[in-house]
Amino acid sequence: MSGNIGVSPLHRGSVVSADGTVIGYQTLGTGPDLILIGGSLRTSDDYLPPAVALARSFTVHVVDRRGRGASGPQGPGYCLAKEVEDLRAVQAATGARLAFGHSYGGLVVLETARSFPLFDRIAVYEPGLPCSPVPTAWMAPFRERLAAGDHYGAFIRFIQGSGGAPDFLTKVPGWYLRIVFRIAFRGPAWQRMRPLLGACLAEHEQLAAQYGRLAEFADVTAPVLILVGGRSKPGHRAEFAMLRDTLPDATLETVDGLNHLSPTEPKSGPVVAEQALPFLLRR
Repeated sequence: MSGNIGVSPLHRGSVVSADGTVIGYQTLGTGPDLILIGGSLRTSDDYLPPAVALARSFTVHVVDRRGRGASGPQGPGYCLAKEVEDLRAVQAATGARLAFGHSYGGLVVLETARSFPLFDRIAVYEPGLPCSPVPTAWMAPFRERLAAGDHYGAFIRFIQGSGGAPDFLTKVPGWYLRIVFRIAFRGPAWQRMRPLLGACLAEHEQLAAQYGRLAEFADVTAPVLILVGGRSKPGHRAEFAMLRDTLPDATLETVDGLNHLSPTEPKSGPVVAEQALPFLLRR
């Protein structure tokens, strides 16, 4: 399958990970190979805005992490180590020495680089490496709503409980949010997101398990650019500064006007890519 997105033809490829799971990815552009790997509740299609911008300078491989898109399921025994195996398989197939990760995908890239010196340069946008305890009280009611087939109800539990949303949303009554979400989340983006709710829970359970491991990431030897949105919570921005101070060779840059989801948005995704471009092009 291929298409045209204005830069170069887009092609789909796949690899088989260590446990036999198929991992799909989309490739576009020309130049040095770069792997782009995204966060929870998103597929590779959501990352085409920054990928198109990066594809003017790189051959970009946009990965569907397991549990989404063209890839196989998370599978029994899902854990962060499985994601590392998947990324290693994509890197072996593409030869990419550059990586860009967003949110949970940023954690996957850093965890991989901690043990395997595969990448010469790494850019991450608000990577999901917790420097403080991760909220977990929302997980049980989320699981209950999901089991009942109430996708909007589960999503509301996640939004209000996971700690990433603006504070005012935690105070909005659930019944009101349900009405708003039924209006706001019903197009193609919601159709891609809804099947990923179960994977989102498993990934956040893994996020919670990473708390207390920050010092281990001093083993990442590759230069790292950490990008942070200027509209993100001050507490979160402070945690990314802690990560910068832990990594041996890291730079922290704030991108004014952006938030945590900006890499997936049509207007701000290219802005994120342009911010990372000088670093990734450096020799």
